[in-house]
Formats: sequence, C-alpha cells, structure tokens
Amino acid sequence: MKKTDPIEAALNAIGELRAARSPEEVTAQLRPYLKSRSNLVVAKAAKVAGKLQLAGLVSDLIAAFDRLWVNPAKLDKRCAATTEIVNVLYEMDYTEPDIYLRGIRHVQKEASFGPPVDEAAKLRGVCAQGLLRTRHADAMALVVNLLVDSEPPARLGAVRALALNGGDAGILLLRLKVLTGDEDPEIISECFAGSIAAAAEQSVPFVATYMDAGDAVVAEAAIWALGQSRQIAALAALKDKWERTVERPARKVLIAALAASRLEEAIEYLVNQLRRADVRTAEDILTALSNYAGGESVRMAIAAAVEKRDEPAVTKLFKQRFEQKGAGSVHSLL
Repeated sequence: MKKTDPIEAALNAIGELRAARSPEEVTAQLRPYLKSRSNLVVAKAAKVAGKLQLAGLVSDLIAAFDRLWVNPAKLDKRCAATTEIVNVLYEMDYTEPDIYLRGIRHVQKEASFGPPVDEAAKLRGVCAQGLLRTRHADAMALVVNLLVDSEPPARLGAVRALALNGGDAGILLLRLKVLTGDEDPEIISECFAGSIAAAAEQSVPFVATYMDAGDAVVAEAAIWALGQSRQIAALAALKDKWERTVERPARKVLIAALAASRLEEAIEYLVNQLRRADVRTAEDILTALSNYAGGESVRMAIAAAVEKRDEPAVTKLFKQRFEQKGAGSVHSLL
C-alpha cells in the first residue's frame, strides 16, 4: 500500500477547510498549518486565510514570515510562502512597514536548467504595493528603484503601487516609465491602465497619443486601456482613431475595445457601424458584441441592423452568436 505523503495530505486538508461552519473554526484549524515546516503548506494556508479575510490570523502570518525569513533560500524555495503571506497581508490592509521593507530588497537566486532564476521578483513587487500604502518615509524611493528592476514582476508591482498609492508624483512616474519604455509590453500596458484609473482627465489624452505608436503592441495596449477604462473621454479618442483607421487588424482591436467598455454610447456606435460596414468588419463587430451585449434592447438593435443589411453571411453569424442569448428576438426578427 502506497504511503500517504504528509505534505499532500495537509494541502488536501487545507483545501477542505472552507466547508467548516464558521470563520472562528477555520481560523483555529489553519493555525497549525501556518507553523508547518513545508513552505507549500504555509503558502496554501495563507491563501485560504486571505480568501476568507481571516483577520484573526494576521499575527500568525507575521510569525510564519519571520520564521521563514531566518533562512528564506533554504526554508522557502521559490519564495512561495513569503510571497503569499505578503500578498494576504496587503489584501487585509496591513500597514506596518517592516515586512514590506524586508521583502522589497530581497533577491533569491535559485538553480534552474539555465542561469539561476531570481524567485523573489514577485515578492518585491507585492511589497512595493504594501510599502507605499504605509507612507513610510523611504517608500517612494524604494518603489522607484523597482521601476528599473531586472525582473518584470518586480517592475509590474512598482507600477501598480504608484498607480494606486503614488498620488500625483506616482502618475508622473508612470508617464516617465512609458516615455522611457520597457522591454516587457505588460509593463507599459499596466502604466496606461493605472494612469487612467488614477487620474483619467490628465491621462486619457496622454495614453491616446500611443494609439498611433509605431510599435503595434504598444498601440494595441493603449487602445485596450482606453476601452477598459469606461471613460467618455476615452470613447471619444477611440471613435476618432476609428475614423482615421482603415487596416482591418487595427480596426478589430478598436472594435473589441469599444465593446469591452460596455458603455451605452460605445455599443450604439458599433451598432451604427454595423449598419454600413463591409461584411468582414460587420462580422468582427458581431463577434465582439456577442461577448458583451447581454441586454434585450441591445440584441434587438443589433438584430434590426442585421435584418436591414439582409446579407446571408452576416445573418448566419448573428444567429450563431446571439440565438443562445436571446432566441426569441433572433427568430422574431430574422
């Protein structure tokens, strides 16, 4: 008979704790797991504590972090537990700076099939977010350092920290990061989205200029950031870009971003385009709208536009995309 792996058994037991009857009961049952010698067990226990927002375990999470920090390279491979603990503390609005200060400076190189890998990059990024929330005197300086960190997850954490808690200085730093560039497109995309979320009025015009960037990936990131911002000013910029864009790939991105905004004005604009666009563009619009057009009135407007076109290919796609979402309106109009 195969011997049960104690770590696997502990991980399975933790996964079943959510079925416990009360937060107090889960809290009591998680405590021993946070003292486990296995960093994977500690990480999973911390994750459950975070998902259930068990504030009574904050001191236990800190104690677990301190115990692992004695020798993190040995006790916490891949920074699995310390990263999860810091992430949970951040989500619980923990504002004491000590743990964040330790984590934001930590580098942990571990063996891999190629060169050693820095497994602490994500930890540094999460600590940046937590530290900037504490308003520690050195917080901004330490977070700015991460903007040029060698590892993308650390830079990403710095960008998110500046967007959420960096104030006016943070917005300017995000703009500077865009202007100087980054080899990872996700970093620039996060700068766009974070800037608009933090200060839409001043950031939408700046981000809009990048819709015409020579780098297609950057241009697409700008378009998506504007669409997902759900800002009326962003909608105006997207419509302006549409009117001066003829290439289908760029138009497909614009269509998807307009639909993703879920703004009534954006959906109306796409329906108007559906009435007169070429067949391929009409198909792109239908595909995009099918992911977001949940309301009956919207489906009826789309159906009316399709019916007026009276083109077999467009009608067929409409039925395929929409009949499960509003069979009555489809069959009554088409």
